[in-house]
Amino acid sequence: MTGSELEERYRRYIARLNDRRVHELEDFVHDEVVYNGERLTRAGYQDLIAEAVAAIPDLWFDIRLLVASGDRVACRLLFECTPQRTFLGLEPSGKRVSFCEHVFYEFRDGRIAEVWSLIDRSALAAQLAG
Repeated sequence: MTGSELEERYRRYIARLNDRRVHELEDFVHDEVVYNGERLTRAGYQDLIAEAVAAIPDLWFDIRLLVASGDRVACRLLFECTPQRTFLGLEPSGKRVSFCEHVFYEFRDGRIAEVWSLIDRSALAAQLAG
């Protein structure tokens, strides 16, 4: 798969998340995926995303920077949203917040096999608190 094909595939994956079809990822995610070092089933991975969407109903995955090369994707996602339930251990305040996730993926056979996710939790916590 070329870099541009992998980028397009990733954009379709993000579109699926934004369409709230988080339990329809079999075309994009392997049966087992490693997420930040933890081995999960695809259903477990989908549940993680579904929990975030449940906590933040207006969560929108906004691609701000995307690099695809070989079998890897690196992406900076921007979220501007209003948490309604506890998210990342932080209680909602009713305030609209903005934070980023830097996420890296390894694809195998065209599907996500490993994910490393870094969320700017401190920026999120500061906005919810202040």
